[in-house]
Amino acid sequence: MVFSSVEFLFLFLPVVLLIYFTLGKGIRNIFLTFASLCFYFWGENYLIWIMLLSTAIDYTSGLIISDGIRNKPSQLDPEAKRTKKQKMGLILSLISNLALLGYFKYSNFFVESFVGTYGFLGLDTEALRSFGHVALPLGISFYTFQSMSYTIDVYMGQVKATRNFINFACYVTLFPQLVAGPIVRYRDIEFQLRNHTVTMNEFSAGVLRFVLGLIKKVIIANSVAQVADAVFSMPDSEIGFAMAWLGVLAYTIQIYFDFSGYSDMAIGLGQMFGFRFLENFNYPYIATSIQDFWRRWHISLSTWWRDYLYIPLGGSKCSSARTYFNLIIVFFLCGLWHGASWTFAVWGLYQGFFLIIERAGFSNILKKLPIAMRHVYAIIIFMFGWVIFRAETFHQALIFSKAMLGLNGNSFHLFKDFNNYNIGMIALGVLFSAPVYPKMAEMYGIVRSRHSNIWTLADITGYAVIFILFLFCILNLSAGTYNPFIYYRF
Repeated sequence: MVFSSVEFLFLFLPVVLLIYFTLGKGIRNIFLTFASLCFYFWGENYLIWIMLLSTAIDYTSGLIISDGIRNKPSQLDPEAKRTKKQKMGLILSLISNLALLGYFKYSNFFVESFVGTYGFLGLDTEALRSFGHVALPLGISFYTFQSMSYTIDVYMGQVKATRNFINFACYVTLFPQLVAGPIVRYRDIEFQLRNHTVTMNEFSAGVLRFVLGLIKKVIIANSVAQVADAVFSMPDSEIGFAMAWLGVLAYTIQIYFDFSGYSDMAIGLGQMFGFRFLENFNYPYIATSIQDFWRRWHISLSTWWRDYLYIPLGGSKCSSARTYFNLIIVFFLCGLWHGASWTFAVWGLYQGFFLIIERAGFSNILKKLPIAMRHVYAIIIFMFGWVIFRAETFHQALIFSKAMLGLNGNSFHLFKDFNNYNIGMIALGVLFSAPVYPKMAEMYGIVRSRHSNIWTLADITGYAVIFILFLFCILNLSAGTYNPFIYYRF
């Protein structure tokens, strides 16, 4: 079940909200945990046991690390030396989670890689082909990273372990952020788990944030997705200069509005239940460098890699060569985190390469350029990167890259189904990739402050437009229109 579905909007969410607000505060976390498990079971059935196992292991690991099995857990001194028992607690969490993630997400990938290598060498691949296909559990990349962040923070003395299993299970399984993030850290919502009150203003703000995310997902992302998919499914011979750039532009817009829209919906849902999740996107397409892009894109993931791998490896507080090595390791693994394919691994290395180039001195050159040129540089780099990310094979990525450089023919024709509606959605995507909405909200706030006691024309117009767009989303979803979600299986 995804948020942008009729079942979620008109069955699951209304029922959960109705029951939640009729319950006493003392049992709301129990109900939220149960509802979240139902949400996950709806799509994954028996695979729910993997998430439950991960939750139980990390809960136990946290108690082992903080000596809380028999005693009251205490927050560790960040400077104190860790005992063997505490180290074993952390190792239990890391090995268990990485083993689950490795088996269920990467087994097929490794088998296929070995089959390809053995076949290339002329060896018998029959034994390898006998391995059964392993199903990929929904959201496993997100909830394993989230629960691991808890045990690591307990070990590092950043947060105290909890003995309340329901609160911890609620934290891991909370359905607003379960399948696609943002990756929430326990230390950020520890207090909220114990005391998540909701005011009418906060609930209303959550509803508005959810609706805006739904609009981004259904109206813009789904519309341009049809263009992107149509272009990327064409025969190589038909991919000319204009067609390639159209397909990549459409995908560039799709992946941002698809994922940021889903993050907006998750943040809005959390707010409806009294949780304040941190922002996950900050207009990445206005970045002026690749470093700037990664400060703005999927913030919860990039900060996870920074805090739990890059800095422990030494970060930038070591020699230049070691810093570059750290970046390569982090982004190679970041690429594989996004998908079990060598194209994703190369995409990660591609990102790491440009980060190294900028860190090696190119960023100083960039700072001297006009801001428009810096924007153009960043946009071109990450659009070529999205080619690798989207392509099914290296061959397809090469075809698209050559076409974008004008090396695959100079055809300027577009596919026959491309129409004015597609142009309008792409234009809206480009426009709202920039912080246009915050500027509009700021101007609205100025008008509203001058007329605080009455409903202004801005109030009426704004809410009317949002309501009409929401109805348009519902009509689209009810009609069964194209509704993919890129990050659904990451």
